[in-house]
Amino acid sequence: MNREIIDINDYTILLEEASSENNLIDSCFFDEPVIAIAFYGAGDVGLNVKFDGKTKEFHHTKGMVLSFYADNMVEFEHHVSKLKSLQCLVIATTLRNIDKLPHGEGQFLEQFLYQLIHPKDHYVEGPVFNMSPEMFQLVEQFFSNTYEGEIKMMFYKSHITALLSHYFGQLAKQQNTKLDTSQIEKINLAQDILLSDLENPPSLTELANRIGTNTNTLKIEFKAQFGVPVFKYLQNERLKKAYSLIKNEQKTIQEAAWTVGYDSLGSFSNAFEKKFGYRPSQV
Repeated sequence: MNREIIDINDYTILLEEASSENNLIDSCFFDEPVIAIAFYGAGDVGLNVKFDGKTKEFHHTKGMVLSFYADNMVEFEHHVSKLKSLQCLVIATTLRNIDKLPHGEGQFLEQFLYQLIHPKDHYVEGPVFNMSPEMFQLVEQFFSNTYEGEIKMMFYKSHITALLSHYFGQLAKQQNTKLDTSQIEKINLAQDILLSDLENPPSLTELANRIGTNTNTLKIEFKAQFGVPVFKYLQNERLKKAYSLIKNEQKTIQEAAWTVGYDSLGSFSNAFEKKFGYRPSQV
């Protein structure tokens, strides 16, 4: 378990990472009542929120944004396993610090998360949705940066501002839109299917049939939820997986390309350079 806590501009930033070959439960509490936004990155850990004898379960957290109010009576329980690792960034503040936040962020909290600013229970849940590609990329950068000292703090300050800008922007778009939770579950299932077999993904028609919808609805709803078309999303995930294989597992470029479904090294290298700005040989 790696846990880092940073205080910035009356926010507390919590970065947590954990992986395990065995089943592991990590529980945490807040010392005082907070309003928080949790961004779940590359891991897909299980989450149980427990309060007043009740339990709220989240089985698929990869890419999820969860906003909430919680006091010290609330337990957040992460279930880590070999296939479900934890990567979570939490931005939290207290009610007494709302008016001290920079850039008018306190006003945005009041506007978009009113029920959290004026809680009626130990735990109050705000909007839950999937991150846009821009938000996901920012969260990834928190866990991959190697800066130290003042430069690291500068990095955190700028990226927190950017991440919150995207977050409030997405809330503004959704403010007048009624969310169809059953449709969201279908699109999340489509995401799981794609990620489970990057090398041999189903066709668009097969994917639509497996989640119980048609291809047109799948294309529209998937792009609305993830910000990119289905197979652009698939390509991005393939390339991110290949990057990790080359950098972290010392796979050859050819091994990485084959693992994520590329038969042509030329096509793989070109797509890789287009996404990351450099060739895979430079990783």
